[in-house]
Amino acid sequence: MATTRVEARLLGDRLIAREGAAWDVARVAAANLLLVLCAWIALPLPWTPVPVTGQTFGVMLVAVLLGSRRGALVLGLYLLEGFAGLPVFQPFGAPGVLRLAGPTAGYLLSYPLAAYIVGWLVERSRDSSAARLAGALLAGEAIIFALGCAWLGHVMHAGLAGALAGGLVPFLPGEGIKIALVIAAVRGVEYAQGRAERA
Repeated sequence: MATTRVEARLLGDRLIAREGAAWDVARVAAANLLLVLCAWIALPLPWTPVPVTGQTFGVMLVAVLLGSRRGALVLGLYLLEGFAGLPVFQPFGAPGVLRLAGPTAGYLLSYPLAAYIVGWLVERSRDSSAARLAGALLAGEAIIFALGCAWLGHVMHAGLAGALAGGLVPFLPGEGIKIALVIAAVRGVEYAQGRAERA
C-alpha cells in the first residue's frame, strides 16, 4: 500500500497514468530511449578522455520520473545493453564490455546507484520544492563524480588532483545547467498537468 502511494507521486506514473506490467514496460522502454538519446549528445574535450555528454541529465531525469527501484533497473538494463555491444553509450570510447577497462567506466558503473539514491530521496520528499529536488540531484551528481574520478585517477595514474582536473572541474558548469534543466522539466510537467486537471 505504501509503495503504491509513493509511486503515485512520481512523474512517470502521472505521465503514463496506467497500471499493469505492460505499462511499466512502456515506462522502462521510454526511459531507456531517453538515456540513449542523451548519451549520443557528446562533445570530446582535448585535455581529458571524458567527454561532455547528456548522460548525467538522462540519469537524473529517469530517477526523478521513475523513482529508486525502477530508475536503478532502467540504468542497470542500459549498462547491460552497452556492455553487450549495443550502441547506447556515448560514441568516443571502446565498444561493448571494453568500456569497463576505459577511463569512463567509473561514471557508467555509478549510474544505477546514483539513480537509486536520487529516486529514493524524491520518493521520501515531503514536497516537490525546487530546493529539495536540487538536493536530491546534487546527491546523485556527487555519487557519479566520486566514482568516476576515482576510477579515472586509477586508470590514468593521475592522482587525486589530476582526476579532479580531468574528471570534475571542466564539467561543473554543465552539470549545474543539467540540474536546472531537470528542475525546469519537472516544473513544466507539473504545471501542464495542473492546467489539464483544472480544465
